[in-house]
Parts: sequence; C-alpha cells; structure tokens
Amino acid sequence: MKTSFVMTLLGRDQPGIVETIAKVVADHGANWEESRMARLSGRFAGFIRISAPAATAQELEDGLLALASTGLDVRVDRSDDDESPGQASRASLELVGQDRPGILREITAALASKDVNVIRLETHCGSAPMSGEMLFHAEADLLCPAGLEFENLRETLERLGQDMMVEINIAEPTA
Repeated sequence: MKTSFVMTLLGRDQPGIVETIAKVVADHGANWEESRMARLSGRFAGFIRISAPAATAQELEDGLLALASTGLDVRVDRSDDDESPGQASRASLELVGQDRPGILREITAALASKDVNVIRLETHCGSAPMSGEMLFHAEADLLCPAGLEFENLRETLERLGQDMMVEINIAEPTA
C-alpha cells in the first residue's frame, strides 16, 4: 500500500533546492511522481506529488517538513489521489490584451459562473512589438463540467473580450 503526498514550498532561490528535496524523497524509498516549479522575483516556488510505501510514509513526511530548517516554507498534505473528473472535459484558453488591473478577475469570474475550473494558469506581461505598450498574456487549461454548453461559454468569453478589448481564444474541450 502506498501513501501519497502533495508538498508545497516557497523560499529564496538558491542552487541545490531541488537536489535537497530529491535526496529526502530517495532516502525514504519514495517516488517523485509529478511537480511544477518556478523562479519568480528571486523566489523559488513549487509543488510536488510524491508517493511512499506506507511503512516509510511518516518518516518521509517528517523528513520533508524538516526542510523548513533550510529556510523554505514547507507544507506537506496527504493526498487521496482522486483526480477522476467524472464526465468533465478539458479545454484551453489564451488571452492577449493591453495590460490593466482586473483582467484576470473578470475572466475567472466568467469561468467560475459556468462551473469551469482553472487547473493550470500561466501569465506574463511584455511589450507589444510596434507600440511598446504593455500587453498581458494568459494561457490556461480548464476543466469543463459535464453538460456545459461550450458554445454558450465561448459566446460569453467573446462578449467579455470585446468589452475588455482583449483577444480570447478558447479551444474545444477534449475528453
């Protein structure tokens, strides 16, 4: 029997963070299954899904939590590994428009009103090639509930995009 964990971490970026975590995982006979990590403004953040034999699960959890002594903010949660979305389907969204406060709030409010879950989000700002104005870029993976009328969602986002003067592209859901 295996025990699964999700570990989150945040700290000042420095060489060796990932190696230190990987050593703790390996030392406890555990498996590093999935992760997302990034450096942002001199900080390093990540989350990792780890599984361990039930016999060493508590020792692994203690070892991961002990990484706080290295200056990292660490949280370890036991996971039930239930990622089955039922009849939900996945879609993707891309957005580009002149940067201003509130873009993300308005888009995510529209998605939430349709019970669409944002399961991955990446954003950045950059200069437009000709004008140099600051553009906001967003890419998202979405989990759409069973029974969602996708054309209705597309129309809602297109109207919102026109009102906000941003370009929104949403790809058809896949199972």
